[in-house]
Amino acid sequence: MFRLDGKKALVTGAAGGLGRAIADGLAEQGALVYGTSRDQATAEILASRYGTEPIVLDQSDLAGIDDSVENLYRVSGGIDLLCNNAGMNFPQKAVDVDVETWSKILNVNLSGVFFVSQAIGKRWIRDGVKGSIVNVSSQAGSVAIEERASYGSSKAALSHLTKVLALEWAPNGIRVNAIAPTFIRTELTESTLSKPGWAEELLSRIPLGRLGNPDDVAGAVVYLFSDEASLVTGHVLTVDGGYTIR
Repeated sequence: MFRLDGKKALVTGAAGGLGRAIADGLAEQGALVYGTSRDQATAEILASRYGTEPIVLDQSDLAGIDDSVENLYRVSGGIDLLCNNAGMNFPQKAVDVDVETWSKILNVNLSGVFFVSQAIGKRWIRDGVKGSIVNVSSQAGSVAIEERASYGSSKAALSHLTKVLALEWAPNGIRVNAIAPTFIRTELTESTLSKPGWAEELLSRIPLGRLGNPDDVAGAVVYLFSDEASLVTGHVLTVDGGYTIR
């Protein structure tokens, strides 16, 4: 069940805690994983981990995305699965958000995801590949969370983009879904969770009574990529312990 044997997957931002868990989960189910990083050294570490070639991709460099995808196709011969995991967040009160930070977050979390998806989607349509995309969105895209004006806006847009791509590419047999996790314990969230009283406050909002861990997210991604989810597209799967149900 949920096996991905014979599939080749690209996971962006695979060096971080969440991306690494997703990439490991896909590999454990039989997929050949290509993980991206913004620098060559880390990309080589990922390549060694998964037995593939290093893929350098800086999602903030929109003009360089096509070249990175071209390199991916050159070394891999093509992929079947795309997990858009790479993203960033700078928690700020709305009154403190500056143009540079706003633009940087939207650029990586939304524009970069779109143009990576577009570059690969074009190839799938051209080659008749019935591929599958899973975008890593967030519960912050559907409920208001303090100090998340930029991040939440980017993730709300990403969740909607997921539905638009699913609609347009369904005739080609391409499925596009997203996951929307709650706070997951990773390096990215450590600065938030370490604030006095903040973790306890978050737990009080989660009916299941615990924060997420990377494997919670990895399992959801594996499911959405699997044949068992072959009729699922345009869906945003919340992995939030019930945070968003009230």
